[in-house]
Amino acid sequence: MSTRGLIERLKNGECILNAEGYMWEFERRGYLKAGAFIPEVVLEKPELIRQMHLEFVHAGTDVVEAFTYYGHREKLRLIGREDDLEKLNRIALKIAREVADETGTLMAGGICNTGIYVVGDEEASDKIRAMFKEQVEWAVEEKADFIIGETFNDLGEGLLALEAIKKYGNGVPAVITLTPYIPDETTDDVPLPEACRRLEEAGADVVGINCGRGPRTMIPLLREIKKGPVAAMPVPFRTTDDHRTFQSLLDPETGKSLYPLDLACAMCSRSDIRQFATEAKEIGIEYIGLCCGNAPNYFRELAQVYGRQPEASKYSPDISQSFIFGEKISKKYSSSDKLRQYMVTGKLTE
Repeated sequence: MSTRGLIERLKNGECILNAEGYMWEFERRGYLKAGAFIPEVVLEKPELIRQMHLEFVHAGTDVVEAFTYYGHREKLRLIGREDDLEKLNRIALKIAREVADETGTLMAGGICNTGIYVVGDEEASDKIRAMFKEQVEWAVEEKADFIIGETFNDLGEGLLALEAIKKYGNGVPAVITLTPYIPDETTDDVPLPEACRRLEEAGADVVGINCGRGPRTMIPLLREIKKGPVAAMPVPFRTTDDHRTFQSLLDPETGKSLYPLDLACAMCSRSDIRQFATEAKEIGIEYIGLCCGNAPNYFRELAQVYGRQPEASKYSPDISQSFIFGEKISKKYSSSDKLRQYMVTGKLTE
């Protein structure tokens, strides 16, 4: 287990980098069904979970988060696999613990939105408490360094997650993040800066926002929230003032909705990720990462802005070595100018 924990590192002035986005990446690779978005791959191909953890460590993550997102009782019930609930969680947690121990990173357990929260419905809240309790207890038994509660639309459900971590987490730190949609408020009508403040006052060690918005539309909200350890985990898509969430993005050619299957044409560039990381660092964001749509090449950009040189930095781009686009090396090849012309402008005519 890591000898220096989350809180110690933050108090020491260090930043925590956390690579998320496993759900979307496994869907892209053909191991997870879009729509249900349930991590059955943990049960069916556990070796792939381990490999993805290693890929993100290679790219610079400080955290190996167990892939238990949507691995809760309500989701497993929907696909008739409720009997596999504990098995799925235990496998994911054990793999994350093993990789974290091997790589000297922190291991996090994870709980998330349930889809059944209703303001004022105590019966629903009791069901959620029971779901969170079992997942938190499994995470503690599998020696998580801290527990993440994420992607909560309602402050109320975020508080239930925090309550469970505080009550059953055996003292492990809690990171709680809410999802910002188009208005700057939760779906139970609490302004997001206030919601983060209330979570902090209730005992969360790190609060913040994840998913929903891309870098461009998340940064202004982070400037409002920034107080104490704040988490920033945008999706790497080019959201705009007119389309503030990746769920609201439209295809620039057809005008049709891109979410959830056709978002590739709106993905951020690597330069976008570097710009986001630069601004977040200037604001003072201490806990940072990327959510749905994340990939190791993106995460390496973020890690390098935050002063890291992960193993993947060995393979960082160096366009000067290109025999076509390298300013110096291309001069050594007689065909370079013509190739570049054909690639970029086409054949010139008088």
